[in-house]
Amino acid sequence: MGFTVNQIAAPVSADKREVIEKARRLCGISPDKIKSADIHKTSLDARKRSNIHFVHSVYFELADPAEEQRLCAKKGFCRIADEPAQPNFSDKKREGRTVVAGFGPAGMFCALTLARCGYRPLVLEKGAEVDKRTQKVEAFWAGGELDENSNVQFGEGGAGTFSDGKLTTRIKDPLCRSILQDFARFGADSSILAKAKPHIGTDVLKTVVKNIRREIIALGGEICFETPLTGITMRGGEIWSVKSARGEERCAALVVACGHSARETFHLLDNSGIIMQPKPFSVGVRIEHRQTAVNESLYGVHAGNPLLPVGEYQLSHRNAEGRGVYTFCMCPGGTVVAAASEHGGVVTNGMSEFTRNGENANAAIAVSVSPSDFGSGVFAGCDFARSIERRAFEMTGGYAAPATTVGGFLSGKPTLKGASVTPTYQRGLAACELRDLFPRFVTDMLEVGLHNFAGKMHCYGDMGAVLTAPETRTSSPIRIPRLENSATAEAANLYPCGEGAGYAGGIMSAAADGMRVARQIAETYAPQEV
Repeated sequence: MGFTVNQIAAPVSADKREVIEKARRLCGISPDKIKSADIHKTSLDARKRSNIHFVHSVYFELADPAEEQRLCAKKGFCRIADEPAQPNFSDKKREGRTVVAGFGPAGMFCALTLARCGYRPLVLEKGAEVDKRTQKVEAFWAGGELDENSNVQFGEGGAGTFSDGKLTTRIKDPLCRSILQDFARFGADSSILAKAKPHIGTDVLKTVVKNIRREIIALGGEICFETPLTGITMRGGEIWSVKSARGEERCAALVVACGHSARETFHLLDNSGIIMQPKPFSVGVRIEHRQTAVNESLYGVHAGNPLLPVGEYQLSHRNAEGRGVYTFCMCPGGTVVAAASEHGGVVTNGMSEFTRNGENANAAIAVSVSPSDFGSGVFAGCDFARSIERRAFEMTGGYAAPATTVGGFLSGKPTLKGASVTPTYQRGLAACELRDLFPRFVTDMLEVGLHNFAGKMHCYGDMGAVLTAPETRTSSPIRIPRLENSATAEAANLYPCGEGAGYAGGIMSAAADGMRVARQIAETYAPQEV
C-alpha cells in the first residue's frame, strides 16, 4: 500500500529531497520507519506572480503496514494501493470470441485488460497501424488525398494519437494510477507519474500504442487493422455474431469503442435496433498565440525561467442563459492540424510533441451546443457538425481552413494581414467571415469568450492572434445508453465504451472506461477455452 501527504508547498528551485523532508516533518515520521518515499504529484501554483511555487503530493510507504494504517486513520492521509483489485471472475461459459471494435484509448485498454485476464480478444480497427496511418496523415497534410479510413480520427491509437497526449482527467478513479503506470511501462516518460498535468506527446504516443499492441498479441489477442465492423446479428436479446472483412464470426461479447467520429458505426447500431440518444457537445475554432506570449501572460517577469513548465491554460465563461464557452485541448508549443475524416469537409484539431517546443500555442475555443440547438433526432448532432464542416470546405474551395485574426473577427472584417503568429495549419488558410460559417449563437459566444478571456490572460487581447475553423469533434454527439453492468438493454452482451459512446472525455477517462468494461465482462463470463 502506501499513503500520500498533500499540499506540500515548495519554491520552484527546491529539489526532491527538500520536498520529501518537509512532508516527513509534517507527518512526524521517523526516518528509520520509512520503507520508501517519493514525489507522487506536482502542480504549479501561478495564481500570484509574486509567489509562483510548486505544490507537491508526497508518497510514503512505511516498513510496518500496521503502523502505516494507524497513522493514516489518525491524520486522514490518503492510502494508495499498488494495483487495482482483481475482478471477481465468473465461471460461466459463452461461445465465440470477445470482440472489441475500435483501437483508441478505450479499446486499447479494454483489450489489454481482457488479454491480461486470459480472454484473447479480437480487435477490429477501421484504420491502419500507426506507422502506415502516420504516412497517410502526413500525405494528406502535404496536399494529398484524404483516406476516410486512416486519418487523424481513425487508426491505431484513435484520435488521441494525433494530439497533445494529455493525461489529465476530472474523474477520481482508482484505475487512473494503473493506467499512468502502464503508459510509462510502454514508453511514456516516467514524469507522467508525478505531474498533476501529465502529457505524453504525439511523437511518443506512437511508440506507446505499438508497445500496447505487442503486449496484447503476446497475451493471445488478435488485432486486425483496416478491418471495420460492418454488421452484427442479434438472437434472443444478444449479439450472436459480428461481420467484417474477415467474414462472419460467433461473438461472446461485443465492445463498441468506436470513437466520437465513427458515424458509420452509429448508423450500423441504429439499424440493428440499439437505442441511442443525441447529447450536447461543442463547436468552435482554434486560436493560435505565440507561446512566449502565453508564458508571459501566466508567469509575468518569471517567464523564461527554465524550471517552469511551458505555459498552458484552461479558461471558461457562462452567459446568463447558461451557455458555455471554454478553451479545450490546449496544445503548448504545438500545431493546428487538418483532422477531416470525410471527403468534402474541413475539421481542425491541435497537436503537440513531448517537448512542446514549437513557436506557437493553440487551443480550441468551444461553444456548447445541445439538442435544443440542432434537433432531437439521434443523428441531428452529427448532421449539425457535418453541415459546418462542409460549409467550411465550400467557403475555401477545398481543405484550406476558414480563418481570420481576432481583430478581423471582432470587427467583422476578416483578414489574415497583421497576424502576430505564423499559422501552422498545413492545408493553408483563407480569410473568411466566421459568421457565415457558424450559427449566430456560436459566433456571439465566441465574441463574448474572447472579451472575457482577455480580462484573464493578456495574450487574449492580441488582435493579431489567429482563429482557424472549424473545431467540430470535441466530443461525441451521441450517447449509447447502458445499464449498471455496462451492457445495453437491447443486447445483453453489447458494451458501449469510451468517448464515442458518450462515457469519456479524453485519453484517461476513455482508458479507464475501457478497463471498467473489461472487468465487467470478466465478472459476467469466463474466458473462452483454448
